[in-house]
Amino acid sequence: MKQRLQKLIAASGLASRRAAEEWIASGRVTVNGQPAILGTSADPDCDLIALDGKPIGNSERKVYLLLFKPAGYVTTLSDPQGRSTVTDLLNGIPERLHPVGRLDLTTEGVLLLTNDGALTQHLAHPRHQVEKTYLVRVRGIMTDLTLKRLEQGVDLDDGPTAAARVARIRFSGGHTWFELTIHEGRNRQVRRMCEVVGHPVSRLKRIRFAFLDLSGLAPGGYRHLSPTEVARLKRL
Repeated sequence: MKQRLQKLIAASGLASRRAAEEWIASGRVTVNGQPAILGTSADPDCDLIALDGKPIGNSERKVYLLLFKPAGYVTTLSDPQGRSTVTDLLNGIPERLHPVGRLDLTTEGVLLLTNDGALTQHLAHPRHQVEKTYLVRVRGIMTDLTLKRLEQGVDLDDGPTAAARVARIRFSGGHTWFELTIHEGRNRQVRRMCEVVGHPVSRLKRIRFAFLDLSGLAPGGYRHLSPTEVARLKRL
């Protein structure tokens, strides 16, 4: 079924509709090898849609990668400050992939990258409540009462957080280590939750995204998801 190009580009996860319109207007987008103009429609199942000569959407093979993001990389496709991005780690992957959600600069751990815009939107939608589990180290000794506050939800400046799961692991050198499982995806949510209860985060690592974990991966390493794993993600 034909749709406006800007809608198709936005659905692929590459950019917003407004940015897609700018790409089209500047001549960067082609359909079946011909430059597109604003108002052009295309069928992603039949037409070859390309950005700067590289196929997008259904016109390219779908790639699903699980990356062990190290600290020091930003979760964007490019960075105006010139910092290293997670896509710099994807040697040998010619497809243009985008991250599913974000981990901030100093956070490490599980990060899913794909060019499947439909799956990205599916996993990001709040109604699916995809769980993310973090290993958290905070300053100070957390009491059971404080951990219970995190579990029940705390008030942030953009509203209360949903109920979470918390499991304390150990104390070490004036710090508390614990696991926190949430299903929301707000900006810097785990750090903000911990700050509200008086225990700033000193280290943060996402150890699971849904059923995916870091098994067999070193920092900076990645692997392709199996067809079974992809199917499970689509069923979430």
